[in-house]
Amino acid sequence: MENTRDLTEHSPRSERKRRDSFGMFDGYDSCSEDSSSSSSSDESEEEVTSIPASLPLIKTNGQVYTYPDGKSGMAVTVEGFDWGQYVWNNKFIGAPVSCFKHVPMGTHWGDIAEGVRVEVPNTDCNLPTKVFWIAGIIKLAGYKALLRYEGFDNDSSLDFWCNICGSDVHPVGWCATSGKPLVTPRTIQHKYTNWKAFLVKRLTGAKTLPPDFCSKVVESMQYPFKTAMRVEVVDKTHLCRTRIAVVESIIGGRLRLIYEECEDGTDDFWCHMLSPLIHPIGWSRSIGHRFKRTDGSKKQEGQCDAAPQLFAKVKDVDQSGEWFQEGMKLEAIDPLNLSAICVATVRKVLAEGYLMIGIDGSEAADGSDWFCYHSVSPSIFPVGFCEINKIELTPPRGYSKIPFKWFDYLRETGSVAAPVKLFNKEVPNHGFRVGMKLEAVDLMEPRLVCVATVTRIVHRLLRIHFDGWEDEYDQWVDCESPDLYPVGWCELTGYQLQPPASQSSRENQANVMKKKKAKSSQYKGHKKTSSTTSDLTGAQGEFSGCHPPSSDSFTVPPKQESEVTWQLTQQPRRHGLRACIKHGCLTEASALLNELDPNMGAVHHRSCRL
Repeated sequence: MENTRDLTEHSPRSERKRRDSFGMFDGYDSCSEDSSSSSSSDESEEEVTSIPASLPLIKTNGQVYTYPDGKSGMAVTVEGFDWGQYVWNNKFIGAPVSCFKHVPMGTHWGDIAEGVRVEVPNTDCNLPTKVFWIAGIIKLAGYKALLRYEGFDNDSSLDFWCNICGSDVHPVGWCATSGKPLVTPRTIQHKYTNWKAFLVKRLTGAKTLPPDFCSKVVESMQYPFKTAMRVEVVDKTHLCRTRIAVVESIIGGRLRLIYEECEDGTDDFWCHMLSPLIHPIGWSRSIGHRFKRTDGSKKQEGQCDAAPQLFAKVKDVDQSGEWFQEGMKLEAIDPLNLSAICVATVRKVLAEGYLMIGIDGSEAADGSDWFCYHSVSPSIFPVGFCEINKIELTPPRGYSKIPFKWFDYLRETGSVAAPVKLFNKEVPNHGFRVGMKLEAVDLMEPRLVCVATVTRIVHRLLRIHFDGWEDEYDQWVDCESPDLYPVGWCELTGYQLQPPASQSSRENQANVMKKKKAKSSQYKGHKKTSSTTSDLTGAQGEFSGCHPPSSDSFTVPPKQESEVTWQLTQQPRRHGLRACIKHGCLTEASALLNELDPNMGAVHHRSCRL
């Protein structure tokens, strides 16, 4: 796709005689909405073509998204949160769309930047029909752009935020070719007598969107996965194995998967279609990975196996020479506590470069919480990585020699470090900077996409902080993770955005925790259970039994709470749940889990590290 288009040469003249090359009606040339009397009588008799009040239906993978007020479109906003005001009032910077290669227009963003001109609806007029005017981008934050109507110069009184990929944003010249009227905003009609001459002068040499921008947006929001496709996905209750699941819905490339043998559709799992946690049918057998066989492992009517080419590709590796061996030590992001990088061990070497990894001092006896990482995964690191990059390394639970020293630990355990040359050392020019805002999946609750900030960058590793929450909920995420999105992604795709937690919601959660502690008479301190389930979380942070966010744009499952109820109750509770777990209150955690989802009552003993 082209980059932004130069406006030195204007768009071709429309065949309609009454509109000039900018799409302006001759009857509106005198800068007044009532100025049709100044034009010829023939011109004044022709009416402006009416535009339907409602937007046309927009479908993605067969799913129609609607606004909360019932109008058709792609946007779903959270009441009370405005990205534009949040960014502008706090002088925040949004990560550029070009940082996210997996999102719509991520690889076609070009040089869209401040100063680019677009045609957008003119809200500063009293006409009964929908009319347009030219505006320039004042500030850009992800997909969100702060626009100012042309002719307002330094007057910011009517500046407004919009999604640059929205259906109402067009390249300059679109009105002329589409037969839509350009009408001067009422506030500035008095400034010039010849607005066509003004636009010619102002737009000469300026840039606008490529002519095929809107079609490229639509094209980039078509996803290869379809509902009823079958995949292999990690078993959220036993991290060491996979299960078959069926695609139930697709929103913005994110898949809601329903595990086979689940009759009521509540045993689900959320991940992006490019997640390393999903694979084609037969993948587990091909590499020697554990797999849960079920009676329902045969395709049902209407189902089909997702083609192998739909999944994220991994780098080919040569395992014939020096390679990872069982027992080798390394450092790894803990999938059950994504804020921590821990001492870990290679527990099993699989085919095609895959490894089973265990966290030292916290493993289940049967290895049910080992997790699978590829050898080039950006979530595993050589011994000494944390020390070199001044990151706190989490030692094995119960290890008494503090501060932790790798040399001493290797000698005491009689083990060796995995060779440094076997790890992925590629660092892409990702474009992220500390302080940038974005939308990020809470990988401990992967159905939720939240307002977040990049607080630290270590090579390709990003420290993601969820706005409004304590640092203990931060997560280490790779710069190319498909679980990171630009500002405005949720609005564009119809996914519900979780706003920053307010002080009142945190205080309410503290009160809830106090009441629960007063009622809990059975808690007697830390307990280690024999259960090997891990329903709270998942490998790469995504092993969590969950329902989709409640929103008018979703196909809401039975018993799903309303959007407002979810925002006021479920969001604070998920962090209260972690507070229980963090302090070892497993009894209270189970009770709180049962309130959120009765199917998630089992708590794994490792989760208390959260």
